[in-house]
Amino acid sequence: MVEKELNKELNIGRHMLYTEWYSRDVGGLFMKINKHVYAAQSAYQRIDIFDSPFYGRVFSLDGITMTTERDEFMYHEMLVHVPMFMHPNPRKVLVIGGGDGGSIREILKHPSVEKAVLCEIDEMVVKAAMEHLPYTGSRLNDPKVELLYEDGAKFVRQFKEEFDVIIIDSTDPTAGEGGQLFTVDFYKACSEALKKDGILSAQTEGIMYDYEWGTTAYKRIKEAFPLVRLYLGFMPTYPGGMWSYTYASKSGLDPIGSFDVDRVRNFKEPLRYYNEEIHKAAFALPNFVKKLIEE
Repeated sequence: MVEKELNKELNIGRHMLYTEWYSRDVGGLFMKINKHVYAAQSAYQRIDIFDSPFYGRVFSLDGITMTTERDEFMYHEMLVHVPMFMHPNPRKVLVIGGGDGGSIREILKHPSVEKAVLCEIDEMVVKAAMEHLPYTGSRLNDPKVELLYEDGAKFVRQFKEEFDVIIIDSTDPTAGEGGQLFTVDFYKACSEALKKDGILSAQTEGIMYDYEWGTTAYKRIKEAFPLVRLYLGFMPTYPGGMWSYTYASKSGLDPIGSFDVDRVRNFKEPLRYYNEEIHKAAFALPNFVKKLIEE
């Protein structure tokens, strides 16, 4: 009976399979898909969007999962709300990368925001998100949003003390143009583009499979900012399920000691993952992670 059920589930005539191999080929992610919604090759990367019976709408770049409808909120809420709630009055925010629109969606939940600039190098990603990713791309046409299709590493160098918050929602350094968003010079340019009380957050990769990239990014950000803290969150469809982010404050604002719990408790917009307890707990690092970033 069990064998028949398994055979039925894996019948290729009923389902296709999507497979993502992790770095070093030590493992991977696979999921059933029942509809290939969109496929394109841009000047920078291969773009795929498909439907999965369990994960919902899935967005992939160069065969690497970027978002799934089932769990993307975990990533976007942790990347965005940690810095947004730490800044006393975030009015102008820059997102570098993030063409799927999830970070923009979360930023615009904050009523103080007057302008959100999205600098995404690949226009095809944004257009695909607008058309095929309603769960993340729903706010990309908002009047508060300015869309720019430029190289983020070059774009940020134009500004001095311009932004309250900068969020680096980059692709992996091993995919597309992501590597240039992991350099010391880039992080220093971000610091210069922030106002005196500005805050940066960056996705800094998984802590299991690609920990070298995450720890390297953290150490490079430390060269550009006076106060830097690594924090963690769950992300089931990313390699290892544990994802790292880096918080950096230009003024030295500590994300624990200066955290205003009541701002989060009184927040009116719906949040599915982030809350005041998660904020504080995210900065409590396991011993092996502490060792990695101290080496």
